Amino acid sequence: MTAPMLAALFERAQVSVPPDGSLPEARRAARVLWCCLTEPGDRIAGALLGAMDPISAYERVFTAGDVSGAAAVAEVEPREIAEGISRWRPRLAPDVIALALAGARRCGARLLTPDDPVWPARLDDLGPYAPLALWVRGDPRVLQADDGAVAFVGARAATPYGEHVAGELAAGAASAGVLVVSGAAYGIDGAAHRAALASGGATAAFLAGGCDRLYPAGHAALLERIAVAGAVVAESPCGTAPTRWRFLARNRLIAAASDATVVVEAGARSGALNTAHHAAAIGRALGAVPGPVTSAASVGTHRLLREDDARCVTSSEEVLELIGRAEPIRLELGEPTSDLSRVRDAMSRRAFRDVATIAARSGLPVAAVEAILGTLLLDAAVEYSAEGWRTASGSGGR
Repeated sequence: MTAPMLAALFERAQVSVPPDGSLPEARRAARVLWCCLTEPGDRIAGALLGAMDPISAYERVFTAGDVSGAAAVAEVEPREIAEGISRWRPRLAPDVIALALAGARRCGARLLTPDDPVWPARLDDLGPYAPLALWVRGDPRVLQADDGAVAFVGARAATPYGEHVAGELAAGAASAGVLVVSGAAYGIDGAAHRAALASGGATAAFLAGGCDRLYPAGHAALLERIAVAGAVVAESPCGTAPTRWRFLARNRLIAAASDATVVVEAGARSGALNTAHHAAAIGRALGAVPGPVTSAASVGTHRLLREDDARCVTSSEEVLELIGRAEPIRLELGEPTSDLSRVRDAMSRRAFRDVATIAARSGLPVAAVEAILGTLLLDAAVEYSAEGWRTASGSGGR
């Protein structure tokens, strides 16, 4: 059973603990508690909850004060557990679970934990940096993305070119059943979300604060639409404000929730590059859209293409290639200059030329020229008379 302090937290949150020892509700409530105590991406908390259930982790750390034992189980240093406690304890308030659950009820958010069958398993690739839980407005099943998921990210101050390309790529991906993932920011993110909705596809927006804090405010209506047709997702409890640090931490979720990340436009210091680097770190495919070499909004994408092994993406078909949904398009270039082309280039539409002249002009043997001319004659591509050969009217040649 739970220790007195944790039991009191459960009671204030109206969470029941069955006497038979089965604690599904209590485990979920304990996940809520850990979400409230930690900042996104807290590696030590992630290691603890990866090694033991959230109730046991709480009791060992806060009730028993077993720093060494917790460190051994989580395979971290005791010093790191002690530092974690110093971060977490100031947030341990009597109503912390109750307030988080009440905020979720007010905005219609659903709690999702790794124990849920619809938990997006892609996020587990983050290891100890994986979210402890998620709060979802909308349908959490879209996050499983059985037909693939692609993140489209880029500059907030996007150019018309960037927004147009983002919309085209996202619409094509969504029409193919691919989940479009982004962060709901102005610019590229918003263009990708809107295109996915317009094409009748699914889209998911990951927020830096609580999912009741629709940010940016100018995209509140867009986020409400996403909550109806897809999912609005946050790892911080409702009421949490978006901050610069949380934006950067949120980017790892965008990368991990997707099979590939496509950076459409990014300046030299764009946050989209942070998402790209998270994607590369966990082995996700990375694509970048080239832009005008004179555009400051494409400096970052060009750097990804030059230095980070990003794939050049120019169409929705190439987006599907990134996630293995389409075969690469290979151009049939043929020989640089075929013998056929050389013979045709050596002929004229106006004047008849004999075989010897055509051979001399093309640089081919007479026998080869005669064989090619015979083939062209069968195709009505050339004309023959006593004066020699010339290109048929309407065909190539000079």
